[in-house]
This record gives sequence, structure tokens and C-alpha cells, in this order.
Amino acid sequence: QAKYLAQIILVGAQVVGRAFMRALRQEFAGPVSPASQAAADARGRSERPQSTAASRIIGISLQEAQQILNVSSLNPEEIQKNFDHLFKVNDKSVGGSFYLQSKVVRAKERLDEELRIQAKGDKDKGQKAET
Repeated sequence: QAKYLAQIILVGAQVVGRAFMRALRQEFAGPVSPASQAAADARGRSERPQSTAASRIIGISLQEAQQILNVSSLNPEEIQKNFDHLFKVNDKSVGGSFYLQSKVVRAKERLDEELRIQAKGDKDKGQKAET
């Protein structure tokens, strides 16, 4: 009786182990559905290489950062104004959420990096036009 019980437990553990390994391989392989792959491709095509790299480093896309800070254009004054407001209302001392506050900070960092990339691109274009 105990022998059969041990065999059942062993086989069950092997099945669960194989399923776990298969799921882990799929997770590391990247997006599996065609829809998510198409979305990732479209996002990659819509951003410049430096912008895509900034999204990867900061961990937030330009579009997501704009949504979080509720800005439609890269206007530094509007970005700062919305950041200040959202940072203050999400402060823990006034009952806010540290998680949301950190998302606001990351969004501001991402938009600041995009502004820096654009400024550098404008500077490079100006130098090329002079030569």
C-alpha cells in the first residue's frame, strides 16, 4: 500500500516539475501570443533607438509616462506642474500611496530623459546644418 502511495506521489511531483519547467521556458522565451508580439513590435517601431533604450533602462515607455503624468506633449512646464501635484497628493503623510508616488517619479524620469534625448538631437541637427 505504501509503495503505491510513494509511486503516486513521485509521478505527481514529476508531472508538476515538468509543467513548471515548461512554463518557465515560455516565460523566458518572451511574448507568446501574436497580439502581444505585434504590440511589442509596434512599440519598438514607434520610438527612436535612444528612446527605446531609455524605456528599457527606466522600465516605463514614453506613452505610459505621458499617461501617468496626464500630459499629451513634452512641455517641461506642464510635466513639472503635473508631477508636483501628483507627487504631493500621493504622499504617504496625507494618506497617499508610496507605490503610486514611485510611479509618478519614474514617469517624470522617463519624460526628462526623452526631453534630454530631443535636446541632444536638436543640437546635433543644428551642428550638421552649420557644416
